[in-house]
Amino acid sequence: MSEFTLKDLETIVAARASSQDASSYTATLAAKGVSHTAKKLGEEAVETIIAAVSEDDGRLTSEAADLLYHLLVLLHLKHVPLSAVTAELARRTAMTGLEEKARRPSDPGH
Repeated sequence: MSEFTLKDLETIVAARASSQDASSYTATLAAKGVSHTAKKLGEEAVETIIAAVSEDDGRLTSEAADLLYHLLVLLHLKHVPLSAVTAELARRTAMTGLEEKARRPSDPGH
């Protein structure tokens, strides 16, 4: 049995987002657009944090799955392939975290 990957999920999201299936949550989410999907992603991020701090590992696993799913829907809607994200992660991990962070443009929000 092969392992399910984020690439597999990206493929499923792309297929379902473009479908006309009224019973597809992904199609419904995609039809509502970037702003709505970004809001859902934010909600899932908060739920993941709450699960990490005050709930069991099963709940954290479930919320993390929701978070990754909504992120992949948002990336799809913005036409950002998962491969671009993984390439950025590869670039960043080629140096230590502190070196990488020091090379980023300053961001007053962080």
